[in-house]
Amino acid sequence: MPSVQPLPSESEVLPQPYLLFLGDVTEPGYAKTAFGLRDWARERCVGEFACEAATVTTGLPFLTPVQAHAQGARTLVIGVANAGGVIPPQWIPGLVQALDAGLDIVSGMHAKLDEIPALRAAALRLGRKLIDIRRPPRGIAIASGRKRSGKRLLTVGTDCALGKKYTALALARAFAARGVDADFRATGQTGILIAGGGIPIDAVVSDFAAGAAEMLSPDAAPDHWDVIEGQGSLFHPAYAGVSLALLHGSQPDVVVVCHRPGRERVLGHADYFLPSIEETIELALRLGRRTQPAIRCGGVSLNTSHLDERDALRLFEAERERLGCAVADPLRGGAAFERLVTDCLA
Repeated sequence: MPSVQPLPSESEVLPQPYLLFLGDVTEPGYAKTAFGLRDWARERCVGEFACEAATVTTGLPFLTPVQAHAQGARTLVIGVANAGGVIPPQWIPGLVQALDAGLDIVSGMHAKLDEIPALRAAALRLGRKLIDIRRPPRGIAIASGRKRSGKRLLTVGTDCALGKKYTALALARAFAARGVDADFRATGQTGILIAGGGIPIDAVVSDFAAGAAEMLSPDAAPDHWDVIEGQGSLFHPAYAGVSLALLHGSQPDVVVVCHRPGRERVLGHADYFLPSIEETIELALRLGRRTQPAIRCGGVSLNTSHLDERDALRLFEAERERLGCAVADPLRGGAAFERLVTDCLA
């Protein structure tokens, strides 16, 4: 993994290892924080814990907080990224149980841990920490629009929770493997937990969000790449504003479009159909030219975790022929992914 420079919001070292909390989640897309830590920071995770109603699992051992503490865990991480970032009442007994067991709690939700009376009281009584990482740094300026030195890649998507973070992480790692100076730049709670630095872009006041994206990817050496984690979708009925601020503030030289084949409707907004890959490329380039006239699409990243290897490879080839650009699943690697890396760096 390429180096990551901590940003002002990440001055505190989080106690490790982690117990991943899945709440009462029944939709895998809303457990992306837990899955992200499992896949990219497995060495920091001892197991998972959930409410009885949960049906989603990371496949890690199920441990009570007492068992997890006995195995070395020091923090319970809320592994959920639900709509609105809420902490529902039914989670509170499990979170208090973690505090009683000797664990601190880390949350990337919009709801703040210390604003929940039962958690605040338990933490004070037990001397535990309540750590909210979805807090932007101070001193963010309004975007200047000034062209910055260095190179930038931004992942954009047809929807939420379909691979923008994984694609950015995989590309940053692949760039480094080729000897390219590159940094992964996290813009969401999961990426920040994985990387140890970043700005939670959706927690920034809207007037300053593009400025936060500029702050996230500052001037750099001419051959340095910042690989920036995308958020939401330019077509999303709720989150398009965050996506546009990232696009304008990042001023990416390259965008990679992320999509999950087979998903037809927006996650959590079933009245809305997903845009096509072609529509997403066209809109990203059209809007991106406002701050980066030379923006181009480096290729397409497909989340094919639901397909077998043969079907995935056939899909890559068919979509490459149809779209006229590199198409790959970064987690599968292989020749298709190497073509995507080459085209992004071209």
